[in-house]
Amino acid sequence: MNAWQGVVWALAPTVLVGLIFWWAMAAIVRADRNERKAYAKIEAEERAKRGLPSKN
Repeated sequence: MNAWQGVVWALAPTVLVGLIFWWAMAAIVRADRNERKAYAKIEAEERAKRGLPSKN
């Protein structure tokens, strides 16, 4: 059983860092998606105010 315990302890830091990296990247992608959506909404409102056609 000690061999398996050693394997788990050897892989744990790599798995933990991988999970933290995945979480950080998912948060960055989500924030970017939300920011682009908000910017598109603001741009559409400004174009409508000026009487310009919508940007598709």
